[in-house]
Amino acid sequence: MPGKIINIAQQKGGAGKTTMVTHLAVAWAQKRGRSVAVLDVDPQGSLGVWYEAREHYLGEENTNLTFRRANGARAMAEAQALAKEHDLVVVDMPPHGTTSANAAIRAADLVVAPVQPTPLDFWATMPTLEVAAAEKKPVLLVLNRVPPRALLTATMITRLGQYKVRVAKSYLGNRVAYAESIGGGRTVLETKPSSVAADEVRQLAAEVLRRL
Repeated sequence: MPGKIINIAQQKGGAGKTTMVTHLAVAWAQKRGRSVAVLDVDPQGSLGVWYEAREHYLGEENTNLTFRRANGARAMAEAQALAKEHDLVVVDMPPHGTTSANAAIRAADLVVAPVQPTPLDFWATMPTLEVAAAEKKPVLLVLNRVPPRALLTATMITRLGQYKVRVAKSYLGNRVAYAESIGGGRTVLETKPSSVAADEVRQLAAEVLRRL
């Protein structure tokens, strides 16, 4: 049976999409016996830069992940090929509406959409939801970069509840630790495994798997 393909998708820049890809992938790969691949379909190539830094820091044989790039119509075929050899494939999506985005969405078992708790970010998420709906793919919306005592968070969840999309109970806070770990090709699970940030990642990773 092929593995599951999870697309991390968000049209708006700065939503923390690549950060979520890397942290979820590493969280899942840390379970012994589970194979995880990451696929970079975003033309910006941030995931590839992170992976190169990871290889440099940990060594090519110790990343615990398989990395591939793809674009255009190849995105769907590459995701499916990786799923034949891995338990989980995490796709860093390009902006919606591109050939790569549409192709990759068709291969997905689940679309995870990170969104910051602001009205502008919420509105910017709608095209992502529309693309997923057109392809009849389930979506899990995850609040990301949530500041302490965010007044908008509860309101955001209420508003999102009006749409046919699930909102994760778990979320990631607005923490410097995430950016610091990414810069070194790692994640907070490796740099600060006992931190609140690492606990957030583990909880979200477990919830996403339950949603599959």
